[in-house]
Amino acid sequence: MARTILVVDDSPTELKVVSSALTGNGYRVITAADGEDALVKAAAERPDLILLDVVLPRKNGFQVCRQLKTAPGTQGIKVVLLTSKRQDSDRFWGLRQGADGYVTKPFAEAELLSVLGGLL
Repeated sequence: MARTILVVDDSPTELKVVSSALTGNGYRVITAADGEDALVKAAAERPDLILLDVVLPRKNGFQVCRQLKTAPGTQGIKVVLLTSKRQDSDRFWGLRQGADGYVTKPFAEAELLSVLGGLL
């Protein structure tokens, strides 16, 4: 059975690029365009992993990650922050929120798949 990944990004272009890379490698993909939608879909779908942008409408990725990791129903889901925020402080803060990985955009498909493979 294919692993399910929830991809959360407010950019339709980014969603398409990431989704096609994942589906092309055998993953089942669901998407969300903002932080609130991400929380709803994570609770309903229970994906194996969430690729989460940091800069999002309604709730940012740090807030979403913290909520996912503290809620009993979603705390076991792996979360990888996929973001254009490249500062060491951003990475530090993201990992402090409970993220299992941190990948910066633009990303190489091989790098992303390697991070996912290590977590799934």
